[in-house]
Amino acid sequence: MHDHAHPHGHGAGAIRGGRALAAALVLTAAYTAVEAVGGILTGSLALLADAGHMLSDNVSLALALFAAWLAARPPTAQKTFGYRRAEILAALANGVTLVAISIWVFVEAGRRLSDPPDVLGGWMLAIAIVGLAVNLAAGGVLLRSRRESLNVDAAFRHVVADALGSFGVIAAAAAVLATGWTRADPIAGLVIGLLVLASAWTILRDATRILLEAAPEGVDPGDVGRRLAQVGGVVDVHDLHIWTITSGFPALSAHVLVEPGADCHRIRLELERLLREDFGLGHTTIQVDHAGARSGLEVSRLR
Repeated sequence: MHDHAHPHGHGAGAIRGGRALAAALVLTAAYTAVEAVGGILTGSLALLADAGHMLSDNVSLALALFAAWLAARPPTAQKTFGYRRAEILAALANGVTLVAISIWVFVEAGRRLSDPPDVLGGWMLAIAIVGLAVNLAAGGVLLRSRRESLNVDAAFRHVVADALGSFGVIAAAAAVLATGWTRADPIAGLVIGLLVLASAWTILRDATRILLEAAPEGVDPGDVGRRLAQVGGVVDVHDLHIWTITSGFPALSAHVLVEPGADCHRIRLELERLLREDFGLGHTTIQVDHAGARSGLEVSRLR
């Protein structure tokens, strides 16, 4: 006898964080244009470099928005989970972009330390303050949605990196204005690069865990298996797999053997309730068989 857990809904629903991503994209794209024009008019390499940084983040936000839309498309016969993993792929791409940005910052900072350029500190400070305000506004828009999706979280980290860049430019501009020490700019860039690299590591780690179908963070498969085996009537639990389809969507499958004559349907419902209430695992597929009973496909010779 085989009892399977009822499939739980995983329809497309609304685009997770779509409005927040769109609003953040509009804000940051508008400021990127302002910063680029300001850099050209003032001759500030720092502002032009930060505009390039912002431009890469605009591309990342646009990619995240597209991935969120793609993930909301309904499942098909061939793609039974739809395109939910598109969010994770976008997050991975964002993480790689952050690494590239940090490397560029390190190279540029090294060049400026050896040959610091002239900087118009006043204009640099004014534009950086406006940039900080824009990034704080964009970060505030994304803050509520970042816990719902790794994709939105990756976009949020890009905005945070931009805000840190604005802080660095402000600090460097203040130092130039106060002391004339132009090397303050590349030193601030090195600090920002390290912070950006740390942010990239977190995103790459989380995205890789999901793509490798590791158990969700905070869920111990051994503990889950032991709890399932302790349910009355259960004899054995094996072929236990716990993974994450996309951020916020963990899944479990298992084969459970129960005592001969036990009520498979009742035990399966009890196992589902335990997984849902104690471990937050709502999407489960549990095959329940009586111990000693034959299971699987049997092929016999025709007589």
